Amino acid sequence: MKHVFVETNWVVDCCAPAHRRVLAAVKLLGDANSGRIGLHLPVPCLSEARSVIRTKYQPNEANRLREFLKWAKTEGHLEAAQVESTRQVLDRFERLVKQDLDNLEARLEKLKAEQGLEVFPLNEQMLEKSVSLATEVELKPFDNSILAAILVRADDLRNIGETDLAFCELDGDLQPWDKNGNAKPALTRLYDDARVWVYGDFTLSRPEPRDDW
Repeated sequence: MKHVFVETNWVVDCCAPAHRRVLAAVKLLGDANSGRIGLHLPVPCLSEARSVIRTKYQPNEANRLREFLKWAKTEGHLEAAQVESTRQVLDRFERLVKQDLDNLEARLEKLKAEQGLEVFPLNEQMLEKSVSLATEVELKPFDNSILAAILVRADDLRNIGETDLAFCELDGDLQPWDKNGNAKPALTRLYDDARVWVYGDFTLSRPEPRDDW
């Protein structure tokens, strides 16, 4: 079985308000539910995702659009009926998004219980690994701890005979290549040593594994 590591960005894309969820992220969970893959998520990512979702997806743009409607009606750019119908859409949008955000805790709890998804805590070995990584790669403390968790968990999986390991990573800080596609030597070595292939999306398609992988 292929074992796939995910982190905060996957949780965000799965648990954002309905109209902002990413189909590829949701499909990855479906593949885990059906037993086609095993998903592995460090538990601190749930807390970070909660904060990101509540901050990023507030329906603040609705009020800005209401201000535009008021101006457009006053200036004669829109008829009263157009303004009213648009306001009804904005009200519905705002209500649905707020409802989704109110239900965020329940969605995160449900996610933890999904079949095929292992939400694993950081153990002492992972914390020790994060200390050693501090002298090998320049990362923010949270990214450092997530990388350590993935590398140690990958080692655990290899020790029980699992060899098909991957990491879906959309965060440029943890990708082993820069914005121009050039390899970051330190990160590349760490992933290679752990035998973890890093994908830049949730489709498990890009970049394709090397011929020697």
